[in-house]
Amino acid sequence: MKRLTSDNKMLGYELMKAYPNISCFSTTRHGGCSKGNYASFNCNGYCGDEAEDVNRNRELLRSLLPGESVELVIPHQTHSDHVKVVDTIQVNTELEGVDALVTDIPGYCLCVSTADCVPVLLYDTRKKVVAAIHAGWRGTVARIVEKTVSVMDNQYGSQGKDLIACIGPSISLEAFEVGDEVYQAFCEAGFDMNQIARKEAKWHIDLWEANRQQLLAYGVKPEHIEISGICTYHNNDDFFSARRQGIRSGRILSGILLGV
Repeated sequence: MKRLTSDNKMLGYELMKAYPNISCFSTTRHGGCSKGNYASFNCNGYCGDEAEDVNRNRELLRSLLPGESVELVIPHQTHSDHVKVVDTIQVNTELEGVDALVTDIPGYCLCVSTADCVPVLLYDTRKKVVAAIHAGWRGTVARIVEKTVSVMDNQYGSQGKDLIACIGPSISLEAFEVGDEVYQAFCEAGFDMNQIARKEAKWHIDLWEANRQQLLAYGVKPEHIEISGICTYHNNDDFFSARRQGIRSGRILSGILLGV
């Protein structure tokens, strides 16, 4: 289901291989110039890394993507359920407090940053619309995936049956131990806890399944959903993990791009 580039800098998604007009990826920790807890391929400018290193890493990322004038659209996420439709007017503005992006414009690489939270990348094969979603546990409880698909529907007429979805590297059920208050938040939000929760010493929540369930509820076909199956906490050598490293660490960048 997943594949790394030969230099280990990028993770690709098998479901998107059938669509040559789409570039869909998650970065790894490898091949950049950042240092310390940000080593080395951190492209997020909001987590405390040196701006010069972040900019150099972003330029490197652009060089790995097809096209000569790719624009990386990277919001400042706040674990909200705010979804932004990106157009030529607002691409460089109004990205504060945004946790999901949608566009039908080629050349804009929609990105979300994660370090245990769940990146979800969507492509409407009929309407040629893409979306990138940051779904931490708060965003998942707020059903940001459902809200993003709803925006795609309202704005472009997207239907679930036409969507391809990729759920990227993030914390697994085994590693995501939570307190009773988090478990209760999922209960109150109407999630089927038999499907997404397991009790050990504490509760464990399956964010992959919680977000998959939202896609299914909107009509996305099960065979059109790819889960990377990579736990960032257990694979911290290759992917950033805030639970392992603390919040002052690098971030994975997951992005999706419509070709020009």
